[in-house]
Amino acid sequence: MKLFKLLSITVLLLIGTAGFAQQFSYKPLNPAFGGDTFNYNWLLSSATSQNSFTAPANQRDQRSELEKFGENLNRQLLSQISRQLLQQQFGGFNFNQEGTFTYGSLNIEIFQSEEGLVINILDTSTGEETQVIVPN
Repeated sequence: MKLFKLLSITVLLLIGTAGFAQQFSYKPLNPAFGGDTFNYNWLLSSATSQNSFTAPANQRDQRSELEKFGENLNRQLLSQISRQLLQQQFGGFNFNQEGTFTYGSLNIEIFQSEEGLVINILDTSTGEETQVIVPN
C-alpha cells in the first residue's frame, strides 16, 4: 500500500512537471476585425474567384447611339407639348401662384411650405398622386 502511494505521487509529480501550459493568442485574418491590412487584397481576390454570380447587364448601357438620340428627342418633344398645353390652359401661368387647379382629370395643388414650393398632382381617374418639391 505504501508502495502504491509512493508510486502514484511520483507519477503525479512527473506528469505535472512534464505538461507545460501555453497561452493561446488569436489574431484575425480579416482587416475589418483587427487583422493585418495586407490581408485585404488576398481576401478580396479569394472572394472574387469564388463568386459565381454576375450582375445582370443594364439595358440602358447596351442601347445604341441612335436609340439614345430617339429617346432624347421624344423627351424633348413631350416636354415642349406639356409646356404648350400648360400655356393654353392657364395662359401666363405662374407656379408661384398658390391654389388648386384642374386640368382634365388632373388636380394640381400648389402651395408654399418650409421645404419650398410644393406641387401636388393628383390623377382623379386612377388615384395616382405625385408630389414635386422645389427647394427655396
